[in-house]
Amino acid sequence: MSYDIIVIGSGPGGYVTAIRASQLGMKTAIVEREELGGICLNWGCIPTKALLKSANVFEYLSHASDYGINVKEASADFGAMVDRSRGVADGMSNGIQFLMKKNKIDVLSGTGVIKTGKKVAVTDDKGKMTEYAANKAVIIATGARSRQLPNLKQDGEKIIGYREAMTLKKQPKKLVVVGSGAIGVEFAYFYNAIGTEVTVVEYLPTIVPIEDIDVSKQLEKSFKKSGIKIKTNSSVESVETSGKGCVVTVKTSKGEEKIECDIVLSAVGIEANIENLGLEDLGIVTDRGRILVNDFYQTNIPGYYAIGDIIPSAALAHVASAEGIICVEKIAGYNPDTLDYGNIPGCTYTSPEIASVGMTETAAKEAGYQLKVGKFPFSASGKASAAGTKDGFVKLIFDAKYGELLGGHMIGANVTEMVAELVALRKLEVTGHELIKTVHPHPTMSEAVMEAAADAYDEVIHL
Repeated sequence: MSYDIIVIGSGPGGYVTAIRASQLGMKTAIVEREELGGICLNWGCIPTKALLKSANVFEYLSHASDYGINVKEASADFGAMVDRSRGVADGMSNGIQFLMKKNKIDVLSGTGVIKTGKKVAVTDDKGKMTEYAANKAVIIATGARSRQLPNLKQDGEKIIGYREAMTLKKQPKKLVVVGSGAIGVEFAYFYNAIGTEVTVVEYLPTIVPIEDIDVSKQLEKSFKKSGIKIKTNSSVESVETSGKGCVVTVKTSKGEEKIECDIVLSAVGIEANIENLGLEDLGIVTDRGRILVNDFYQTNIPGYYAIGDIIPSAALAHVASAEGIICVEKIAGYNPDTLDYGNIPGCTYTSPEIASVGMTETAAKEAGYQLKVGKFPFSASGKASAAGTKDGFVKLIFDAKYGELLGGHMIGANVTEMVAELVALRKLEVTGHELIKTVHPHPTMSEAVMEAAADAYDEVIHL
């Protein structure tokens, strides 16, 4: 059987790529060995947000008296939270099945291996192998998995990754989270919110280390206020699992420390799924565990493309989707713009939430810019005060010479819904003065964007 496009992997990179290819009139098939939707819909973005929403609701109930509401003591039903999360994931995966049928995309269930001549061999769960040909292109979108450290091997029971963290049969009383990127801090927040004693261990000097330093400091402050223990400049040397629980040996700036817990969550990043794909047989070039591609995602071998977490770009669902669309539009003969990787939003769904785009203040200074920096705290926001969510701020960084918005950094309630404004402003090259004169609705959290810009130019009203 032959198709115009064969996509390997059905995550937010793969399924979006397949749909766009079909929209452009190309006969398309998608290969998937597990559930449609990939890690994001089944074990990542979506089910984690369902768990975090349960934590949010529980926190509201626990603090109902702050809003003048009397509620009998609330209790967290951990099993029910997990079940709800899995139900949400299943519903989304079913939705992808509908989209495949709607767009007349064939789903080839099994494990795909690329062959010469733009062919893909698919082996199903019974061991039957079928070969398919792609007339135009094979697009690899196989995503990534939890990274394992040599001294922190996951056993799926006491030392776990993000998959197990979403489906534990019993809520741990004590949890050590190793790594404070998005995965680490989101699970730290969730488990702490429902009553688990949580310790976060981070090798670098700050948690969420890719964020602006002010954001990192604010999240650490908020976490400590909620009872999460933070150990930065620290590393896990070993984990003893022979007893009932775990004994974690942590090397800190003050010496070694032992922490007892029920479970250790390893959240030290991800690694690309590029093994056993047939890359070596075709001579497709990789570097540091990622497939190398050009601006339109073609590998060094014509007819073979790669997108998403398996190439050296930001491992984000929305990045993979954008890459896939650009990739197939180029294959179809269109002339799409290349992706601006300097204008990609990043979101972390802790409480408070984090959202950012562009340069941090440190990066902008290192790049040689003269800066105007504005910051507006949510403690000065009427909407935030009314909502009882005053932690956090909006911080904007402008080029002093031309007024260009170099970067925007937010931490606070619902800021992941606000950051798209900054992405659009940067795309349209709006200046700081133009932003100040853009009327924002009152009372809203988004007013803080305008106020932060005004602060940068000494025109702030409410601070």
